[in-house]
Formats: sequence, structure tokens, C-alpha cells
Amino acid sequence: MSGRSKIVSRATKRVSLPGAATLLIVTMLMAQLLGFVRTMLINGNFVDVGPDSTDAYFAAFKIPDFFFYTLAAGALGVAFIPVLSERILKSDRKGVWELSNSLMNLMSLIMIPAGLVMFFSAGWLMNTLYPDLSPEQLNNATNILRIISFNPLMFTLSGVLTSTQQAFGRFFFFAVTPIVYNLSIIVSIFLFRDSLGLVGLGFGALAGAFLSLMVAFAGTRGLGFHWRPRINFKSKDFKRVTKALPPRALDQGLDSVNSIVEAGRAGALGGGLVTAYENAFILHTAPILLIGSSISTAAFPRLSERLAQGRTDLFRKEFISILRVLMWVSLPVMVVTFFTRGYLARLIFKRGAPDIALILGYLSIAIFFRIVYTLFSRYFYAHKDTMTPLIVSVFAIAFNIILVFTLASKDAYGAAGLAIAQSIVSGVEVAVLFVVITLRDPAMFAREFWQSVNKLVSITGFTIATAFLMVTMLPLQADDKGFFVLSFKLGTIVIVTLSVHIAVSALFGFKESYTLLARIKKAVLRPIRI
Repeated sequence: MSGRSKIVSRATKRVSLPGAATLLIVTMLMAQLLGFVRTMLINGNFVDVGPDSTDAYFAAFKIPDFFFYTLAAGALGVAFIPVLSERILKSDRKGVWELSNSLMNLMSLIMIPAGLVMFFSAGWLMNTLYPDLSPEQLNNATNILRIISFNPLMFTLSGVLTSTQQAFGRFFFFAVTPIVYNLSIIVSIFLFRDSLGLVGLGFGALAGAFLSLMVAFAGTRGLGFHWRPRINFKSKDFKRVTKALPPRALDQGLDSVNSIVEAGRAGALGGGLVTAYENAFILHTAPILLIGSSISTAAFPRLSERLAQGRTDLFRKEFISILRVLMWVSLPVMVVTFFTRGYLARLIFKRGAPDIALILGYLSIAIFFRIVYTLFSRYFYAHKDTMTPLIVSVFAIAFNIILVFTLASKDAYGAAGLAIAQSIVSGVEVAVLFVVITLRDPAMFAREFWQSVNKLVSITGFTIATAFLMVTMLPLQADDKGFFVLSFKLGTIVIVTLSVHIAVSALFGFKESYTLLARIKKAVLRPIRI
């Protein structure tokens, strides 16, 4: 075999589902830890109230996120990978990259004008969407927005490239890009805090987006990618992908509108509450990305492949198996997040964080439902159905906005109302998708699945009791402010609670616990070669 053939063979070698999930979880954990460090450093080096409030930083990023998710994110993964999987099954590597190339060029034609709109309309956009920010805060937010106007373009290009790599079974470069992005912002804190101040974070984000794109290009090595300035509008697969884009794009876009509304509502409730809500939201999002997105992303190409093979029986079996794992892992995480909300808030925001802790407590309920949603949504995307999640999402977002203005007011629950709305809506959204899946495939949730759910409910009772006992034994004191003190208490509570969850799961005969314990035993007892 020639040297080039060996490279191609290694590059296109399929990664097992457990291997892909492990890789994504490990790298996502690193990215989330860096994300926490990034947020801690921003909180520690910039103020949350006043003219240079971090409210401006968090508000500025909402608009690029809106353009990215509305115009491009629907093309990445869920509308794209199922079609790529079919071509890979036919060993049509040339067709795979032809489709990817066409999509990259089309998205570039869309995202470049979007970047220009953000750049030249930054001031008007910020004044219109966040009228409660002070003039100084609006000026900072406007400058940051101009700097990151073309980040959505770079994220779109890197997204197409890493989605194609996932279809080939290559997940590493997709997983590394968030790490690169977070590191870039962290570096910018120290480079610009004494010169450009808060605005310097925009340059860090710009550098991070560019480096992420370079990492994505590096991941194409050995896969036969060559960029061509051409869009094959006649391709049937290209038409299938573009046809699936509008529902998915609208779904993501509405979600971003919802995020903008929440940030605006938090700003209207008082100075620093945009920062408090975003900090709590970041903390609650971490396990969703780490567990839900990682495992569901790793599973999605396999699920799509099963349907392409016509093996609905294997699709059903693997879907339920993944769902059991997600539920088993997410329940103790939800419990731990609720009971340790004060520890987490003080760890990430050293100056005292009662608002963050209060908001996170309500958001912790949404963690379970959001993790389950990551897999439920991919059931439909694997079937190339982007319309059903859109319809449910439109209903959910409309419901959430109504709840936001009802609950998040000074006469009701304040900023905590935003979190209450999120948790209610996330539960309703999962329930609706569950009903639709059941109606389409009555055999999906069989008796065995419900037996495992009953066991999980009982196991979670022990988990709750353990977490409560540990927090009582290691309470959060007023003078607990050091990193090591907080980390020790938090780590002890987490380790003991999760250990009890695993042990009780084994006693109840929950097979996922046996698998985990077997892997831990193998890792501990594996001989080390010297």
C-alpha cells in the first residue's frame, strides 16, 4: 500500500460509537472546563455593573449567534449528515466532497452579506434590542459586535467541514474547535484588559473563530478535499439538503430570538442581571453539551446509517439504548446541580453570586429535559424530518416568551422567572416529541423501557437523599471563597453522590452501571508496562 493510500485508509477508518462518544465527552469536558475558566476570568477582570459592565459583552454575542443559527446552523449536521451517510455507504467519496463544496459556497454567499449587515448596522441593532443598557455599555457592545461580525461565516465553513468529517467517522477536529475558541478568548483577557478593556474580548473571539476554521481545514487531510468555486445546483442530494434547511434554520433562528428576548428582559430587570443569567445559563448548558450533545452527535451518523440500510429494528434498538444511557447519566447531574448551585455560582463568580445560584436552581430542572431533547430531535433528523421539530419548537418558543413576560417581572419572580420558564418549556417540548415518536413507532417504547424508567425513579430517590445529606455535612459557609475550599467541598459532594447513584443502580440491576463498573475495573487493574 502506498503512503497516500495508508493516509486515506487511516483517515476514513470508522470510529466505534463508544469510542466516538468517549472522544467527544473528553474533549467537550476540556472545552467546558476552559469555558468555566474563561467565564471566571471575565468575571474576575471586568465588572458586572457600571459603564463597563460585562452585560455589554454577553449582549453583543446574541446577534451573531442569531445570524449563524438562523442562516447556517440548519445546514450543519442534522440536514447534512444523513445525505452524506448515504453517499459514503455507496463509497462515493467524490460525491461527498462535491456536496460539501457546494454547501460551503452557498453558505458563504449568504453569510458574507449577513456579516456586512452586522458590521454597518451594529449601533442600530444594539440600540434597538437593548435599550436598557447605558450609553457606555451600548458603545462597548457595538464595538464588540463589529469585531465579531464575520465570526458566523467562519463558524459556518468550519461547521460544514467538521460535519463531513463526522460522516467519515472522524470526530477529533470537530471536538477540538471549541477548545481553540475558548483558549483564544482567555488569552485576549490578559492581552487587552489594561488597554482595550472589554472590547478586547471581541478580538479574542475573532481570533478563536479563525483558528477554529484552520483546525477544521486541518481535519480534511487524507479525506480527499479540494475546494472548488462551484455550486452544483443540479445535484439531487444538494436539493435535498437545501430543501431541509429552511425548517431547521427557522427552528434555530427562533431559538436565538428567544435568547435575545431573555437577555433584553434580564437587562430591563436591573444592572448586572444579564451577566447573572448568562453565567447561570452557561453552568446549566455545560452538562447538556457534555452529555447530551456529545453522545447524540456521536450516535447520529450511526442512526442515520441504520435507516439508510433499511434496518429500522437496529435503529430502534440503538436509539433506546442511547436514551437509557442519557437518562441514567442526566438525572444525577440534575440533582447534583440543584444541590450544589451555590457552590458552583460562587466558584464561577467570586464576588458573591446569589442571583446566579437562584437562577441555576430553577435551570437545573431543564438539564434533564434538554439532554433528552438532543436525542429526540435526532430521531426526526435521521428520518430527514426537520418540519416536526420546527413546529414543536415554534410552539415551545412562543410559550416561553409568554412565560418570560409573565414570570420574569419585578412583581413576580424577577430574573428567576426566566429560568422557571425555561424548565417548564423544556419539559413540555420533550413530552410533545415523545408523543409524536410513540404515534409514529408504537414499538419504540416497549415494556422493558418503562421497567427501566421505574428503576431510574427509585435510584434517583437515593441520589437525592445522598446529595441532601452531603450538602448538610459540607455546608456552604459565608467565608468559603477560595478556589481550593470550594473545589474540595464541591468535589466531595459530587463524587459521593455519583458513587451512590452508580452503586444503587448496580443493586437495582441497571445494566449501564455494570458496564461502567467493568470499564473502571479494567482501567484500574490494567497492568502498566515499564
